[in-house]
Amino acid sequence: MSVIVCTLLAAAVFAADLLIKNHIEKNGREGAEEPVCGGRLLIRKYHNKGAFLDMGQRRRGIVAVLSLLLTLSATVLFLLTFTYRGNGLLRAGLALLLGGAYSNTYDRLVRKYVVDYVSFPVKNQKIRNIVFNISDFCIMIGALLMVLGSVER
Repeated sequence: MSVIVCTLLAAAVFAADLLIKNHIEKNGREGAEEPVCGGRLLIRKYHNKGAFLDMGQRRRGIVAVLSLLLTLSATVLFLLTFTYRGNGLLRAGLALLLGGAYSNTYDRLVRKYVVDYVSFPVKNQKIRNIVFNISDFCIMIGALLMVLGSVER
């Protein structure tokens, strides 16, 4: 994947998630569930004041700094991948990961919490209570692609 395509992919993830988060912030009610996609997903506004599963919510400053440092480190790695040819899977994974990381880091630094808005309508209440955003999915998919891309070499 070219530098331009990967950069556009990361920017598109960031922009799309930010637009959705702004819409959810403006129109959503905290905790209210709205089924979408034929009931396969639930949309609900949730303010995650920590990291994954609210870990670190009492140390939001540390979580924000750590998020920023990890995002900057991934950015350096992303830039370094353009110094050699091949391994588009690694670059695509990094692009997805970075788009999501920038979006969540932006939230942590500007809003002081991450806006999450997607959950799954399952019977198990603990799983149903987990709320994600598009950035979370992009980070997970990006990390998987990075692993697959490193095996490709």
